[in-house]
Amino acid sequence: MTKNTHDADVAFIKALAELLNENDLTELQVKRDYAEDDSLNVRVSRKPPQQIMAAPGQQIQAAPLAAAAPVAAAPAPAASGADTPVDPASHPGAVTSPMVGTVYMQPEPEAPAFITVGASVAEGDTILIVEAMKTMNHIPAPRAGTIKRIMVGDGDAVEFGAPLVIIE
Repeated sequence: MTKNTHDADVAFIKALAELLNENDLTELQVKRDYAEDDSLNVRVSRKPPQQIMAAPGQQIQAAPLAAAAPVAAAPAPAASGADTPVDPASHPGAVTSPMVGTVYMQPEPEAPAFITVGASVAEGDTILIVEAMKTMNHIPAPRAGTIKRIMVGDGDAVEFGAPLVIIE
């Protein structure tokens, strides 16, 4: 590998790291093919900031950890049912993102939104769009029900597995 290619690869990786931070992503993977037997496969990742409980019902965001620092996980104390924050992704009616991308709540800029809180949806109805790599992916309702909560906004960046809406 030549010095110019190495410098270009370093600049490319730095640009990926900036994209990771600017879009609040935790992981990004890219493969670059130069020739038949020459390619660069890069995976840039970081740990999301940890949440620390300060008092019942209040959360404080911890400073991000250094990438190379090992993390020792301390067991969390058991909390009572009323004070435990509920993870929306673990809700039985949660619809999660099948991919990393950008959320669009309507089919085009001036059109009405696919869903609103309180609206009824049938199984298979499009509830929103996630754009990934310039492809518009319609996200269908996995079941019929009522939209109880929308956890993303139009134009938000989402990661794989991120909760989008709750249908009950």
